[in-house]
Amino acid sequence: MPEGYVGALDAGTTSTRFILFDTKGKIVAIHQTEFTQIYSQPGWVEHDPDELVETALECMSVVRKKLKVLGIHPIEVKAIGVTNQRETTCVWDKETGEPLSNAIVWSDARTTDTVAKLKAKPGADKIQGLCGLPISTYFAGVKLRWLLDNNKDVKAAYDKGNLCFGTVDSWLLWNLTGGLNGGRHITDATNASRSMFMNIRTLKYDPELLKFFGVEKAILPEIVSSSEVYARLGSGPFSGVPLSGCLGDQSAALVGQLGFRPGEAKNTYGTGCFLLYNTGEEPIISKNGLLTTIGFKFGKEGKPFYALEGSISVAGSAIKWLRDNIGLIASSEEIGELAAKVDDNAGVVFVTALSGLFAPYWRDDARGTILGLTQFTKKEHICRATLEAVCFQSKAILDAMEKDSGTPFKTLKVDGGITNSDVAMQIQADLLGISVERPEMRETTALGAAIAAGFAVGVWKSFDELLEISKENKSIFEPQYTEERREREMKLWNKAVEKSVGWIEEA
Repeated sequence: MPEGYVGALDAGTTSTRFILFDTKGKIVAIHQTEFTQIYSQPGWVEHDPDELVETALECMSVVRKKLKVLGIHPIEVKAIGVTNQRETTCVWDKETGEPLSNAIVWSDARTTDTVAKLKAKPGADKIQGLCGLPISTYFAGVKLRWLLDNNKDVKAAYDKGNLCFGTVDSWLLWNLTGGLNGGRHITDATNASRSMFMNIRTLKYDPELLKFFGVEKAILPEIVSSSEVYARLGSGPFSGVPLSGCLGDQSAALVGQLGFRPGEAKNTYGTGCFLLYNTGEEPIISKNGLLTTIGFKFGKEGKPFYALEGSISVAGSAIKWLRDNIGLIASSEEIGELAAKVDDNAGVVFVTALSGLFAPYWRDDARGTILGLTQFTKKEHICRATLEAVCFQSKAILDAMEKDSGTPFKTLKVDGGITNSDVAMQIQADLLGISVERPEMRETTALGAAIAAGFAVGVWKSFDELLEISKENKSIFEPQYTEERREREMKLWNKAVEKSVGWIEEA
């Protein structure tokens, strides 16, 4: 393996991390900082854009101090990559550099009326065929349309030609590469594929899509590859180090799981839950409620690899909801301990549609619903039902992927916070009926960004060099349910989903 280190800035939904890896994929130093979740109205989820930048710089600064203790000089850091929560929408004034609103988070559901209006427009039926995505509250283009229609400051900047739009990667890269002093307004292809503005085949902004959403191309970031030198950090603890990798978090996890070949799949269990399946160099437009997205594109002249994706809006955030809003558990780790105390859910099903239901259902009108409560029910059963909700939805997505691809799965690679729970991963294997493979090192999202950055500067030169990374000490969970029990559990889940929809007027 080559010498040196590669950094990754992981801008997640609830926290920011900066991690330094060695060339074998092992963590050398890490710092993580949570940031504020802003819930100003029901269904609204926001972040302070300035806080996103502040926590990024803080994490990098703390890691730099740790390196000093370890005797590692910043010159040994060969590159830094960025990975980010994807559809979260940022808007700022290019003359002042100031944000024009809070960032609207990917799970925010305020755009239900906007979705309804867009679906009613002529040409709405062509949109998914162009960009690979259905019209939903999930995606950045719909959030931008809402801002233009509802925020006077954003509309004024747009009319003056001063508006900059981007997802979190664009906002961070613009600031890290200089901001008002020559900062680059860019986004990589994986993030651009979540905007609804990019043609999924050409990887360029599509005039028909821009016309449909009523957006001028001038406000959009330049689309670049996931692995190339964008600029060097001009200041801060890693001044002079190339910024050379960028991937949306789920694409980064696919890379970090070494899912470079068609047919490989991974599931990331974070705030939400995201299952990606590498479909190779040709996009597949789903007929079963999935998304078509860019898996990764390495190098300016490199070919894109596509993926089918199933997205679950609420996974780890349901655990946080039980902890912070309901007070059922004292810590996130406690949910696995409580769930392990019972053999089954005792008939309790929790449809965790706290922000509607994403793939493969796409029901904005669904709401969180707990069914099957009896006097026998204990909090242990509700904890187990919460973990099961993620696993049920993952099975629904995997079933849809098999229909679209025509290929059954044999193994699912997993990462993310919930995978720390052996109980949750055993439930997942039981419901899927296939092996679930968990790496020892769970920071695969950050590792993916580091791999992309390292490739751009020659730290690694081929995918074959990476095959030994994060290979040791994997945990394999084998299914134990009978097929009869698996079908019975899934039937009950589907019945509960039917009960959860229609709580508000459907968009």
